[in-house]
Amino acid sequence: MLEKLKYPIGRVEIPAEINESRRKTFIKDIADMPELLKEAVKGLNEEQLNNPYRPDGWTLRQVVHHLADSHLNSYIRFKMALTENEPTIKTYFEDRWADLADSKASIEPSLNLIDALHTRWVILLKSLSDKDFERAFRHPDLGLVTLNKALAIYAWHGKHHLAHITCLRDSKGWV
Repeated sequence: MLEKLKYPIGRVEIPAEINESRRKTFIKDIADMPELLKEAVKGLNEEQLNNPYRPDGWTLRQVVHHLADSHLNSYIRFKMALTENEPTIKTYFEDRWADLADSKASIEPSLNLIDALHTRWVILLKSLSDKDFERAFRHPDLGLVTLNKALAIYAWHGKHHLAHITCLRDSKGWV
């Protein structure tokens, strides 16, 4: 049961081959995420936003702020991989970021950031060639990560956290 609460859409699965068709789907997932997120949190009050999506999990508020933090980091990693030769990226303590004051504030700034960020990210993604998607960065824990792989991860990541919100809404009957 805890596994289903942690991974409501399942764990990330990276296709062995990521072709242009799959990339278009992943890019569409990233393009659609801001509106889906706004819809997922629409009408939630402060008390509801302060509910964790699972026992010992982040609150819905923290999930929204985490999406902004994480996707901003990913966007920067894409740009680094496109402008440097296999740069080593810096990781960060997501759990500690989620405990900072800005992750307890209103979700509106993060919703606005995600909207603007994804607009720019999608423009960048649509401009890339097949060869560009083979460029990579070095992740201290994951090793060499191509932009194809990072794209698949972040298309999943948005849907993963959207499901945390929508599954809690459904289970609580919040309409």
